[in-house]
Amino acid sequence: MNIEEQLQVEHSKANALYIANYIGDDQSKFTELVGLFLGDDYRTTQRAGHALSTVFDVYPELIKPHIDKIILNLEKDVNDAVKRNTLRILQDKTIPEAHEGFLANKCFDYLLSNKEPVAIKAFAMTVLANLCVKYPDLKNELKTIVEDLMENGTPGIISRGKSVLKKLDTIISTV
Repeated sequence: MNIEEQLQVEHSKANALYIANYIGDDQSKFTELVGLFLGDDYRTTQRAGHALSTVFDVYPELIKPHIDKIILNLEKDVNDAVKRNTLRILQDKTIPEAHEGFLANKCFDYLLSNKEPVAIKAFAMTVLANLCVKYPDLKNELKTIVEDLMENGTPGIISRGKSVLKKLDTIISTV
């Protein structure tokens, strides 16, 4: 299968699953998919992101050699699908220490932006909550932002916000 050609067939869960099943636990095929995800074509990156996160759900170890590139890809002006799928993966991954500050800043920017969709904000909350375990000094800032977002938030923001606040309550602050 030519993964890039298959991504162009359609944007659907069925196609993402089809590609994910083809890739399986094959690192070289996964590397090819990551390359497409990190590209510049909107449609390709969007569709590759869906397949990427589908493969990640079953074979999370495949992401390890690519995690630095995937995080640093957020430095570019990437589309919402790339942000969403990147953060979706990172919410379940230990962040390399070298990227923690960059990622924390990026996630706070996403939360404070009026332009970011709900899913990006929800995943950003979780990534930040996970970082608060290691860096409890971030806890109060995140808590304030989450509470503000929940005041007029969508059901998705309110639901994720409640779980993030619950997690933050278990973290002992150092300030």
